[in-house]
Amino acid sequence: MNLAYTITEHKGDLDLLLASLADELAAKGMKTAGIVQINSERETCHPCDMDVQVLPDGPVIRISQSLGAEAKGCRLDPAALETAVGEVSARLDADVDVLIINKFGKHEASGRGMRSVIATALAQDIPVIAGVNALNREAFLEFSEGLAVQVAPDVPALAAWLTGTNKKTAEVA
Repeated sequence: MNLAYTITEHKGDLDLLLASLADELAAKGMKTAGIVQINSERETCHPCDMDVQVLPDGPVIRISQSLGAEAKGCRLDPAALETAVGEVSARLDADVDVLIINKFGKHEASGRGMRSVIATALAQDIPVIAGVNALNREAFLEFSEGLAVQVAPDVPALAAWLTGTNKKTAEVA
C-alpha cells in the first residue's frame, strides 16, 4: 500500500507544507490530484475562512461556514466538502502521480469526506499523501489498517517517500 501521512505541531503548518509539496511536484512535471487548504484571516471575527484548492488546476472551494464570532462548533460545511470530493474524484485517473489530501479529519474518521477517494486511489495504485492531525491519528491508522507510513513533515522527506513508492514517480522526480 502506497500510503503516507504526516503530522505537524502548529496550526496552519500542515496546510502550508502540503501546498508547497504540491507546487514542487508540479514544477517537476508530476501530475497531482487532491486538495490543499488555503486559510484566509477574517477581520470580523477570530476564525479563518477555510478554502481548498482542487489539484492540479481545479476550483477553489470554501469549505467553512461563517457561524459568527461567538460560535464554538465545527465550521466545516459538509456539502462544500462533498463538492470537493466530487471534483477530486473526477480528476483521479491513471495519469495521476500522487493524491494529496490536506487532512484526514473528523469527516474521514467517521467514514465520509475524502475517505472514498483515498481508497479509490490506492486501488488504482496511485500513491497517497495525507495530512493527519493528532485528534484523528488513531482513526487514520485504523482506516489504513496500520500500513501507512509516517513521514517527517517537510517537503524533501515527502518527495523522497514518493519517489521511492514506484517506478512511475521515480522516473519523474
